[in-house]
Amino acid sequence: MYGPEFAADPGALYGKLRAHGNTAPVELAPGVRATLVTGYEAALHVLRSPETFSKDPRRWRDLADGTVAPDSPVVPMMMYRPNALFTDGEEHRRLRGAITDSLARVEPNTLRGYVERSADTLIDLIAPRGEADLLGEYAQVLPLLVFNRLFGCPPDLGERLVEGMSGIFDGVDAEKANELLTVTLLDLIALKRARPGQDMTSWMMAHPAALTDEEMIHELVVLMGAGTEPQQNLISNGLRLLLSDDRFAGSLGGGSLPVEDALDEVLWTDPPMANYAVHYPIRDVVYEGTLLRAGDPVVISLAAANTDPALTNDQRAGNRAHLAWSAGPHNCPAQSPARLIAAVAVEKLLDRLPDVELAVPVGELEWRPGPFHRALASLPVRFPVAPVSGEAVAGREGVRRPALPAPAGSPPEAPAAETARATGTWARLRAWWRGE
Repeated sequence: MYGPEFAADPGALYGKLRAHGNTAPVELAPGVRATLVTGYEAALHVLRSPETFSKDPRRWRDLADGTVAPDSPVVPMMMYRPNALFTDGEEHRRLRGAITDSLARVEPNTLRGYVERSADTLIDLIAPRGEADLLGEYAQVLPLLVFNRLFGCPPDLGERLVEGMSGIFDGVDAEKANELLTVTLLDLIALKRARPGQDMTSWMMAHPAALTDEEMIHELVVLMGAGTEPQQNLISNGLRLLLSDDRFAGSLGGGSLPVEDALDEVLWTDPPMANYAVHYPIRDVVYEGTLLRAGDPVVISLAAANTDPALTNDQRAGNRAHLAWSAGPHNCPAQSPARLIAAVAVEKLLDRLPDVELAVPVGELEWRPGPFHRALASLPVRFPVAPVSGEAVAGREGVRRPALPAPAGSPPEAPAAETARATGTWARLRAWWRGE
């Protein structure tokens, strides 16, 4: 599940695995064995049975006994961290409470404003060119802009955080990426300890859960993981579908954007996290004739479960019964904000660039390899050259600068290191900010 062949056509592998039943043996990375759950009802059973299936990776036998090396590319995504994702019971409830209570303080209208201003900033940069990579220049950068606002994160730290998170998801030099992520989060936490503000990081620090610095690091890893990689994949996969599927062409041309329908379709068929929600049997379990040994990873294929041929039309009724947000006690606590960010990002792009089209046939788009995500490598498009917005023109003339996500009173700083993905766009953002 880690090579380019799987990335190009994961559905073919899911089809072969279904011959084994609702569960099948897989290899997530060289030498990393797991059981993949491909059936919808089987996935729900695992997700809703914490008394049998634990989320705590300290139970992972092959990692504990050295069968899986600590530098395996999937370890940073599966290793134990003291956060809400990798704990059970009362500890999980305490750590999850710090996240859910802090998320509840984010006003939807405020969040929508962050997304709209960030989207306008990015579209103003690409509109005069007539072509763009909507992944690298829009879908990847927009969550970073919003994240910086929500978490009170200076842009230089934000770039480093996204570089570290992307490296972990890709599984390329994941150990180094994990180190970069940890060091950068320590810098952010130190900054917020010294200067707390009206942001998620500060609210979590002040929460009655009394998070330690170590817990703060790993709670932020969960939020970053959900707020960057999957978010950019949901945005880019939604745009890909809207620009390539004939079912949406008429609605787009008529000025009615079926964005919500497209996002639901993506969440069913190409969820941004295709395979994850790793569990570990607490004891040996025989499930549908398959022995699941205690401490062996059981990975939920959210994508395969969503496309299970056994699903009935009634189960798909309402189009929101998909497992893209997981289910059970560990379901995603940020579903509403994530959906709002993606919907506004897509709507704004199609409103500002209504004649945008793919620059290559949809079948020629490339997908990034990796066992966990469903992620495009790029999304090249072309469109008639459009003028920049009135806000951008005003900013250039010194009347009003764009609302970039920097701490109050300070412009964005130069990054500590270039990132492979967003640096070019960030360089243009800085030049715009400074009037260059």
